[in-house]
Amino acid sequence: MIKIFVSTSVLALIAATSAFALDDAASTTVGDVVVAATRIPTPKLAVASSVSVFTAEDIAAKQEQTLPDVLKDSPGLNIVQTGGPGGQTSVFMRGTNSDHVKVLVDGIDVSDPSNSNDSFDFGQFLTPDIERVEVLRGPQSGLYGSDAIGGVINVITKSGNGPAQFTAGLEGGSFGAFNQNAGVSGSTGPFHYTANFEHFQSTATPVTPLDLLLPGERRNDDYYDNITASTKLGYDVTSNFDLGLVGRYSNTHLRFTGENEDNFPDDFPDFTQSQSNTLQYYTRGAAHLSLFDGRFDQTLGVAYSSDVSTDTSPDFPTSYFSGDRVKVDWQGNIKIINGETLVIGAEHEREAIRLPISASTTIDSGYAELLSNPFTNFNSALSVRYDDNDRFGSKVTYRIAPTYFIEATDTKLEASVGTGFKGPTLSELFQNFPSFNFLGNPDLKAETSTGYDAGFEQFLLQKRLWFGATYYYINIKNLIDDNATFMSFANVGSAHTDGMESFIAYMPIRTLTLRLDYTYTDARDDVLHQELQRRPRNKWNFDARWQATEQLSMDLDLVSISSFIDVNRDASITRLTAPGYTTVDVAANYDLTKNLTVYGRITNIGDEQYQDPTGFLRPGRGFFIGIKAKL
Repeated sequence: MIKIFVSTSVLALIAATSAFALDDAASTTVGDVVVAATRIPTPKLAVASSVSVFTAEDIAAKQEQTLPDVLKDSPGLNIVQTGGPGGQTSVFMRGTNSDHVKVLVDGIDVSDPSNSNDSFDFGQFLTPDIERVEVLRGPQSGLYGSDAIGGVINVITKSGNGPAQFTAGLEGGSFGAFNQNAGVSGSTGPFHYTANFEHFQSTATPVTPLDLLLPGERRNDDYYDNITASTKLGYDVTSNFDLGLVGRYSNTHLRFTGENEDNFPDDFPDFTQSQSNTLQYYTRGAAHLSLFDGRFDQTLGVAYSSDVSTDTSPDFPTSYFSGDRVKVDWQGNIKIINGETLVIGAEHEREAIRLPISASTTIDSGYAELLSNPFTNFNSALSVRYDDNDRFGSKVTYRIAPTYFIEATDTKLEASVGTGFKGPTLSELFQNFPSFNFLGNPDLKAETSTGYDAGFEQFLLQKRLWFGATYYYINIKNLIDDNATFMSFANVGSAHTDGMESFIAYMPIRTLTLRLDYTYTDARDDVLHQELQRRPRNKWNFDARWQATEQLSMDLDLVSISSFIDVNRDASITRLTAPGYTTVDVAANYDLTKNLTVYGRITNIGDEQYQDPTGFLRPGRGFFIGIKAKL
């Protein structure tokens, strides 16, 4: 469970678990606290896992509007989006599959049970209510169970505290963009609250490459509309007992160009647009009790999530998809002695597809993690988890992650080894396609993995300069894939990924921060002995953040992706080499008053014409201006 309702309680826990002290410059730029790596707030320097943290301040500085905009800056991740805003968006973490990432929002598993691979569509998530995003890389099933082969993405939304504050924003720009948001947050006595409303609209995004159209055929631009509302409430019943509730609702509409399959396999973009509509809502209630002067901290939570979507095209009948998940979880944090904390938990989950078939599965889980600080500057995390799925059986996974900080040289050494698994989806188990003579396979086993990494971080010049590198390796077995012989799914795949994530950051002056990240990924199919699709070998990220004056801040963000293996738009051509690309965004924020800010940005300033995936144009140069107010 992830609990950050009351900031004062979190700060107290951080102080209790902190083993290191940083000066202001380092704590601001290195990142102070991570939740996902250990399931409790832990100083980043005491965490061995590779993790990136993006805060609300980072998002505001770059004026990022959707979650894919935020994640594109993370090392170890490749973001693939079918066109512009609202397009299907997948994340490949450390070269693993797009469904090998566990996604949590305020402790809620938000993957879609009605999806064929049970994955989460990142393209539908807006950013105005995000407090922080944590990207935890490497196998994490020892703490989080199924799906966490590549890692975990943990989204924490904003909480309310203090006097009532009202916020509002308005933005317009290229591609028919017209976005609004409003929110209120604060606290009254023991009651803490925040509520947000967000509307995102993009009415004219060119997505279909012109060379794919038939002679004389007109390109139809994509239209996307997203309405999202969210809330987070907390009530301090007593000094050691509080209640919390989070909820999120999202309603989206996308009009896009699909494929005309009349001449299969020589398909071409359809003359008439298709539509995709989604309705998502999820909520979680929690009760938190602290006993024995904080030595025993426990939380009981109940969560519910629902995904409903429809797909309509001119060539096929409307398709309906619906799935939901109910989860009850309990977590206890026991401070055994100074420097020794035991985290234990139990979960019961029921996941179901309502449409296009009716099927469900139940998972019962238990886990334990020992966080140790046996001597100064050495920290370790040892976790083990047991998951029992009524469809494919049980799995035991583990994770070991030690780290040591050498004070004499300001050097952090870190390593981890862990296992992961991905259970077969309900669609893979039970959904049949009689017209293609293709059947689900109820005898599928879980995909499994073992992975490790090792790295270092080095701080110099009073922690104004720091750099580091991490090598990683993940071996994946029993991958589920199509089996043409039996016309069904089967555990026939095997793959491995290895690579390196490295960075260097520098603060030449307190108002300027420069950071360069480089990721190398080699992901290979061990059966076919070939490079996996949509995993570029090289990725560069550069960010320059400058507080030019007290009122003016500026940010420059560069992302460069090397060529990668892909298929064409209708998958009639496989193993083509897609060219790499480089995009540069610039953003500026100016405070007219302490309560009023105007801002503007230029995205893809070089007007790079690129496709990722192949057959879907990503947006060219865009200009946007906006205004934000808070009272």
